Amino acid sequence: MTENYILTLTAADRVGIVAAVAGFLADHDGFILDSQQYADLELGRFFMRVEFKAAGERFPASLEQLSEKFAAIGEQYALDWTLNSGAHKPNVVIAVSKGSHCLNDLLHRRKTGALPVNIAAVVSNHETLRDLTEWHGVAFHYLPVTDENRAEQEQAILGIMDKTQADYLILARYMQILSDDLSTRLAGRCINIHHSFLPGFKGAKPYHRAHERGVKLIGATAHFVSADLDEGPIIEQAVERVDHRASVDDLIRIGRDIESQVLAKAVKWAGERRILLNGNRTVVFR
Repeated sequence: MTENYILTLTAADRVGIVAAVAGFLADHDGFILDSQQYADLELGRFFMRVEFKAAGERFPASLEQLSEKFAAIGEQYALDWTLNSGAHKPNVVIAVSKGSHCLNDLLHRRKTGALPVNIAAVVSNHETLRDLTEWHGVAFHYLPVTDENRAEQEQAILGIMDKTQADYLILARYMQILSDDLSTRLAGRCINIHHSFLPGFKGAKPYHRAHERGVKLIGATAHFVSADLDEGPIIEQAVERVDHRASVDDLIRIGRDIESQVLAKAVKWAGERRILLNGNRTVVFR
């Protein structure tokens, strides 16, 4: 089977970028399988994702040669670009606490081939999910955290990411607030999931407080982590209607299902290189 490639790029918007990319691929016998682009007229930014494969003898023999040849286009149009093999699965490290629903879902999707990432390790401030993780053949690292050792614990997480060459840290209901330093160091590389209500309920027992207020919408938000708590660029959201018959347990069950589904989508899109940052927003080529 012919290998696929994925080109993603952002740049100041200007005439000719699409034509230059398409012309380059045509000149090198590249067959476009999927192409999506978006121009943010307010910010004057352009975003593009192209998936393609070789279709002739002029196609470069390696990813390195292809990148070298495309570099001239990147320089001409001042592109911020990446070129990857479609077969390459990014490495991710998952951080969890005691809640198993998001981790279990990601591990299952990975095992069945439905998640285009490699789960290199799981880190946790509790031992609770060791058995689940190791049953799936994934390394588990117990990293307890207190106010006194937080800096050392976060450095250990970074050490595991470096050792496994992880592209992303996935917070799968990791019930700790990352320091501003770690959030900044992992900008655009750390994905979090949390509940979403209207109105919003922060702090302890949000489902109990939502039940007391009689919420009619329950949901979840996946976003990139930033130093501002739960305010990083949003990747995906979903909601489900509930009514007066829903108990607290019902809200928790529904919320867990939505959290798992939304996080899985965000991780999948990251693995397929469909997410591009646009300031405090994202462009997601679904």
